[in-house]
Amino acid sequence: MIKIQKYEDVEEKFFSGREFTGTIDSVQAVLNDVKERGDAALAEYSEKFDRIALSSFEVKSEVLKAAADKMKAERKELFDALSYSRDLAYRFALKQKECFTDFEIELESGVFTGQKNIAVEKAGAYVPAGRFPLVSSVVMTVVPAKAAGVGEVILCTPPRANPNGTNEPYADENIMAAAYICGVNRVFALGGAQAVAAMAFGSQSVPKVDVIVGPGNKFVAEAKRLVYGNVGIDMIAGPTEVFIIADESANPEWVAADLLAQAEHDVVAQPILATTSEKLAKEVADEIEKQLSTLSTVETARKSIDNYGRIIVCASLEQAAELANRKAPEHLELSLDSGEKRDKIASMCRNYGSLFIGHESAEVFGDYAAGLNHTLPTSSSARFTGGLSVRVFIKTVTTLRTVPSSEGATKSAKAAGILGDAEGLAAHARAARLRLS
Repeated sequence: MIKIQKYEDVEEKFFSGREFTGTIDSVQAVLNDVKERGDAALAEYSEKFDRIALSSFEVKSEVLKAAADKMKAERKELFDALSYSRDLAYRFALKQKECFTDFEIELESGVFTGQKNIAVEKAGAYVPAGRFPLVSSVVMTVVPAKAAGVGEVILCTPPRANPNGTNEPYADENIMAAAYICGVNRVFALGGAQAVAAMAFGSQSVPKVDVIVGPGNKFVAEAKRLVYGNVGIDMIAGPTEVFIIADESANPEWVAADLLAQAEHDVVAQPILATTSEKLAKEVADEIEKQLSTLSTVETARKSIDNYGRIIVCASLEQAAELANRKAPEHLELSLDSGEKRDKIASMCRNYGSLFIGHESAEVFGDYAAGLNHTLPTSSSARFTGGLSVRVFIKTVTTLRTVPSSEGATKSAKAAGILGDAEGLAAHARAARLRLS
């Protein structure tokens, strides 16, 4: 049964970031080995961890196309849903890209400064394929890169046994189909920390990329943490979480369903409801039990609800918003009627990965098909970062252009000389003053 408590009883550790990766020595060993031996190490780890012996790693383009054609013929609703999700995500990402403007401005007479936004050349996406192959994560990781203008997007996903009985590389059919639908340039049947290593360092088969994005288990998360600096990453994602702010206007069946939608992801997922209504709190708790009884993912969801879920009864919606800001959840829902009150609470909330406003705006829409990206900050990291977007694939660089002997260039040269002297950097000072002659 989900825990119900009052606002004043919420313990301080509730607001601390949740750490589930830890230092995994074996991950560093895998990274070092792949960096040193390349494809030979990748083959050994695929056989050891995925129990599949591969003759090579890259899935042929015709295999990807065949998977997409098969999906279109046999599961057209899924094909259409993926295409719709891709289209919305692409349109949203293009709009985001518009915010990254290039400019040049004359700060002083003859001193022109500017910025340029340049997409990285190569990006790598990792898509897990465990109990639930995350076909939607293909859309969320690949489409923003395409919209950003990345030259080449590769995708790594764990291998599957090839149905033709050979050891030719193969992967989950739905993930391969989604990769084709989203325009991935190259797909590699590689999973785990070894896939991250391959993309970070390159191998004889896998190109080295500039940025690695995508979710994964604790080994993948640790590998991304360790290769950061050699490549860029989106974030270190932990277990999913949802925080719902609701009052008596909320539908307890809908609220319970939204909490369980997060709970079924992982036994350590964290579903939270903050409400001003004790009646709603009890109704939601009862509804959770009712829905669990018919949920196919009950084993996972039950552990999440019992161990990490909670309902917090607050004195006011403002108090609930304060809780949300301190918690900085991955997903924040405002299950409130439209009006000035909801607008006020929405404006108060500032720490979240994505905000879902109103009863009808289900968080699961953002997971799948509303244009938003579902790769979001967890474990309170929404205090300082947002989710995956075109921003991850774009470098904002700066430029300087000066007019010789202009007033501004002369002033900058004099100031630079003085500052060089102050720091004891004589060559700096000389390089500046030479421009005065």
